[in-house]
Parts: sequence; C-alpha cells; structure tokens
Amino acid sequence: MLTDLRHLLRLFAIGRCFARHDALFLLRESAFTPRGAQVALDLFGRVFGRRRAHLRPGERLAAALGDLGPSFIKLGQVLSVRPDIVGPAIAEDLGRLRDKLPPFPWEQAHAILSAELGVPPERVFADIEIEPVAAASVAQVHLANTTEGLPVAVKILRPGVEQAFARDLALFAWLADAAERHLPGMARLRPREVVAALHDWVAIELDLRLEAAAASELRDNFIDDADVIVPAIDWQRTARRVMTVQRIGGIAIEDREALIAAGIDVTAVADRVIRVFLKQALRDGYFHADMHHGNLFVATDGRLELVDFGIMGRLDLKTRRFMAEMLGAFLTGNWRRAAEVHFEAGYVPADRSIDAFAQACRSIGEPILDRPMAEISIGRLLAQLFQITETFGMQTQTHLLLLQKTMVTVEGVARSLDPEINFWNAARPVIEAWAREHMGPEAYLKETASSLFDFARKLPQVARDLEALAETTKAEGLQLSPASIAALAETQALANARRRRPLLWALWAIALLLALAVLL
Repeated sequence: MLTDLRHLLRLFAIGRCFARHDALFLLRESAFTPRGAQVALDLFGRVFGRRRAHLRPGERLAAALGDLGPSFIKLGQVLSVRPDIVGPAIAEDLGRLRDKLPPFPWEQAHAILSAELGVPPERVFADIEIEPVAAASVAQVHLANTTEGLPVAVKILRPGVEQAFARDLALFAWLADAAERHLPGMARLRPREVVAALHDWVAIELDLRLEAAAASELRDNFIDDADVIVPAIDWQRTARRVMTVQRIGGIAIEDREALIAAGIDVTAVADRVIRVFLKQALRDGYFHADMHHGNLFVATDGRLELVDFGIMGRLDLKTRRFMAEMLGAFLTGNWRRAAEVHFEAGYVPADRSIDAFAQACRSIGEPILDRPMAEISIGRLLAQLFQITETFGMQTQTHLLLLQKTMVTVEGVARSLDPEINFWNAARPVIEAWAREHMGPEAYLKETASSLFDFARKLPQVARDLEALAETTKAEGLQLSPASIAALAETQALANARRRRPLLWALWAIALLLALAVLL
C-alpha cells in the first residue's frame, strides 16, 4: 500500500512538472489518448500549469524532461531522433538534451576521482581540466593528460545518478505490472520484460568498468577497419564510477557546417554511419546501441570516432539471419518470404495464417516499394510493421528493442548529414557480404559440419554420463521397464567406444567430408 502511494505521488509530481513547463501537449494531443483522458489532462494543466507561449513546444518539452532526471532525459534523446513521432521541430529542440546539460561542480568530481582511484587525481594525471568538455544525463567528461604524457578523456558518473535511476525503474516496473494486470492486450507487449531489459541496460551503464570492457571488445572487432576508430581504454585509471579513455580529436558529427568547412564529404560520412552500424550488428552480432549525434565524431580522414559505450546490444546468428532476410524480403517485394521469416523465428504464433500475414506485409511494403530507394525509411517500415503486431498476436521481442531503436537512430543521424541518403545502397554491400558467408549453401554446409564435429566430440562424455546413470539406477534398486533396460544396454555399447568406435569414426568421416566440401 505504501509502495503504491509512493508511486502515485511520483506520477503526480511528474505530471505537475510537465504542466509547469506547459509540456502536457505530447500526451494531450496523442491519437492514442482517450477523449476523457485528454479532458483530464487539459484540466490538470489549467490548475497546475503556466503558459509559456514565448517558448517553442520542443523547448518546453526538453525543459520538463531535463528537470525530471536521467531516465526522462534518455527518453528525450530517443525522441530527438524520431521526427516521425514528435515532428521535425520538436525533435530538433530535444537534440539539446544530448550533451548540453548543466555540469556538476569540480569539487564533487574531484571527490569521486579520489575515492574511486584511491589517490588524488593529481597523482595520476599531469593535468586535468576543471571545466568538463561534455555533460550528459549519466556522466560528464573532463580532458586530461596522464603522467606519461598521453592525452585522455575522463568520464565521471554524476553524483546520485544511481539512486535516481533506481527510483524511476521502480516506478516503471510498478506501471508495467499494473498494465499487464489491468489493461487488456498489454501482456502481448511484455511490459515487465521490457522494464527488466531496461534495468539490465542501466546496470551496465552505471558501472564504468563494464562500459570499458564493452569499448575494449568493440575496439578488437574494428582494430583494422578503415571506417571507424574506437578509443583505447586506460585500465589503470578506470574504476566503477570513473573511466579513462584515449582522447579523440574529431569534429562532432552534428556540426555539419564544420565538417564541410574541414573538407569532409558529409555524404560519405552518412554512408559510413549506416555501414558501420550494420558491420557491428550483422558481422559481429555486437553493436553500439546509442549511436546518436552526441556519441559520434568524425576524424580528419573521414573515419567515424565512437564514444560512450554504456548501452550495447548482442544478436545471435538466428536473429541476424532474421534481420537480413526480413529486410531483403521487403526490398524485393517477396511478401510471402517476409511472412515466413517471422513464423520461422517464432515471432508470430504458429496458429495464425501465414497467408494473412503475408498480405499484411504487402500492405506495408507496397506503398513504399515503388518510391525512390532514397525515400524509403527504415523507421517508417518498422513503425508500420509494429502496427500489425496486435492483429496477429505478436509479442514484444525484448532482445530486438535495442536493435530497433538503434536502426532508427542511425537512420536519423545519416539523414541529418544527407537528407537524400540512400539507406539501402549503403546497407546492400554489408548485407550481401554477410549473406554470402552465413546464408548460402556453403554456409549451411559449414554449420552442419561444425555441428557434427561438436556432436562427435561430446559423444564419449554422453556415453559416460549414461553409463553412470545406469549404475546409479541399478545401485538404488529402481525397477526399469524392458525398454529402458534395452536403451541402457545400447548406452553401454557406446561406453566401450574407446575400443570399438565405428559410429564415432563414421561421424568424424562425414564431418571431414563436409568440411572439405566447404573448403573446396
């Protein structure tokens, strides 16, 4: 009861903050808000709000989200790359929430550095700038030079940020639980799982040692890549609330005019943004899931420079195949295949009609298929695909949330550099190269061979485990059926495989032939 009251009071405080900044319009004008709720919101705004007609709607919304803390600032950052949801003007105003927030005082930063590193920062840095070069919702960054003379950037968590996230995540979990229990159809969207996934992402973002490990893994993946630079980690000056990385010297990707003045081809950079994301997602199955403008810079040679590795995503091979096949099917107008890959992945319940789902895919794809490729928005395609999920009982796939969010963000960044960017032309070489390696006949032969090798390698242990089970069962005096006795007798034969291995050698031979077929 006390927990419910605390959350209700927090919701009231959130609503009052939006009203105070005259920012209730986003909920009040939404097509998804019932008429009765719109009237209630209007009345709430009249009682607790104040008119701020001198400010643009986006400015008012940004101010409200900024006052509400890091969780809501994150929401604003996501909306800043979704003009299809909030409109171009509001999206532009929300962009100031990326890395232009008020910094916390140097005295607090100095105390955190001393506590985390075990010594005053003057002992491990030859110099460190008191004024941060960037201040975001979770941390701020100070430029420094190490005692060895290396230029670095030092990221320091905001004081109290852990407590703020914990409070908001508890509220979100309470709302998710209430939604699943009381709102019809919400269980399909898995709000509890979504909040649990958010909790996991935040836990990683709030431990800078984990972020450092993520940066190190991504750097290994791109160590010889001509498209991107990932800074190296200084592990000796990294702790839970402090991370020190190699300093980068590029131009902020959002400063289009500065890029052009430096002689950098912004169209090539836009193409590179898309290509780098797809290399991460498809090739490596490990991607930077927060690729907004504030986390991207451009080196003088045009390469991307990535920072802020607090939110990362992983995709297994099955998901990557789904992603490649789904995009390919929509691009070629193969609606039947677009439907099949959803069923094969288990995203649509098996009792639904595949023909009806193919028809629904056609209803999404046909209006965009005949348009110029440069005008086809991945964000619009995904948004329309989500709209049909309720009809077919599709459940939210929490492991795809980061992928969906990042795809839309990347598209927004690329289009801000080049409004005429052809997303599909940029994506095609990466998708085709990956498909040749992982989806052709040779790829399936290689995978089959690998599976057979693994199976053959595990057979002796399986036999030993079954023999031990048989001995244990016999010792305990349990009665076995004739069929079980026959099965255990067969297992005993396998257990003698060290002396007689006809089956094992046959499997090795098959695997070897398949491997040779792949190599030749």
